[in-house]
Amino acid sequence: MSVAKDEVRTIESGAAPTRFARGWHCLGLERDFRDGKPHQVTAFGEKLVVFAGEDGEISVLDAYCRHMGGDLSQGEIKGNEIACPFHDWRWGGDGRCKQIPYARRVPLRARTATWPTLVQNGMLFVWNDPEGNAPPADVTIPHIEGYGDPEWTDWVWYTTKIEGANCREIVDNVVDMAHFFYVHYSFPTFFSNVFEGHVATQYMKGVGREDIRPQRSKAGARAALGNSSVASYHGPSFMIDDLTYHYEDGDVPSVLINCHYPIDNNSFILQYGVIVKKQPGVDDATAVEMARRQGDFIRIGFEQDVEIWKNKARIDNPLLCEEDGPVYQLRRWYEQFYVDAADVTPEMTERFEFEIDTTRPNEAWQLEVEANIARKNAEASGQPV
Repeated sequence: MSVAKDEVRTIESGAAPTRFARGWHCLGLERDFRDGKPHQVTAFGEKLVVFAGEDGEISVLDAYCRHMGGDLSQGEIKGNEIACPFHDWRWGGDGRCKQIPYARRVPLRARTATWPTLVQNGMLFVWNDPEGNAPPADVTIPHIEGYGDPEWTDWVWYTTKIEGANCREIVDNVVDMAHFFYVHYSFPTFFSNVFEGHVATQYMKGVGREDIRPQRSKAGARAALGNSSVASYHGPSFMIDDLTYHYEDGDVPSVLINCHYPIDNNSFILQYGVIVKKQPGVDDATAVEMARRQGDFIRIGFEQDVEIWKNKARIDNPLLCEEDGPVYQLRRWYEQFYVDAADVTPEMTERFEFEIDTTRPNEAWQLEVEANIARKNAEASGQPV
């Protein structure tokens, strides 16, 4: 018996926003911009130039020279200025033209667009605001306690370009408990969310899936008994995850970064990185290798996410069950970054808490894991499946 057409739920899919989110966006590790060269970054639908002057200050400007349109990212750093390759106009980090070697004076209106920057935790951030306002003092990126501590490794960092998807797809994962089982090889036993102000947090505890340990070993990662995670988005695009893996011989604390910046409304740069607390008796090289193995394992899950994002439909009215979590509430929180500051409503920022009852999912998933193990054992012994 077929379902009547008027009984079928229609997918509502509005156009992706042409506006880019207000907030701090990570462009990458600061060390990568301190090589004495200008760097081209395409973000927020524009070409930018990133450079570090002799004084150590990192600046971000519009890449096109306001003189005759030369590409500053193809120019040269001279002192604390970026020199245009076309006519050698020298631009400072404040957006003012500092000198024109062949001219008696610099025109008073010789200014270009600048982007507020922040260096925190070894990363470079730029502030985007369609209204042109400066970042509020209470909207910032917190210091990560482990970063810079000799008892922790430095960042192991990954970057990938995602085309054919809007960056909203990433943020939905904050409330999506079920996908952790199917995509990220985790078995959530506890899952809750808290949204407040410009911060959205996911609390999760999980155990290892015994039926996927071969995938873990392929990545070179030691199979953990479980993990505990507190992952917070600070604004629209930067997540800090205090992630602890539990092993038979003890816990391994780590910090996972998941961040992105939009190239345009249909593509973005996804970045993620990890630092790991060094274990007693482990030398630095081994600790870094542990971080690398953990990062490589996490990459497997991200790559699976990417394939889903690239092929899924944009859906503004998802059909949800109780265990899917507060998707609509999260999107309401996320909307605050896409409207003018004066249009941010209390319901976008007021505290919201939600805990998912994991009893039913855990019962179903345990049966699935047991069935998978039984099938694999039968295949290994040559028995009919």
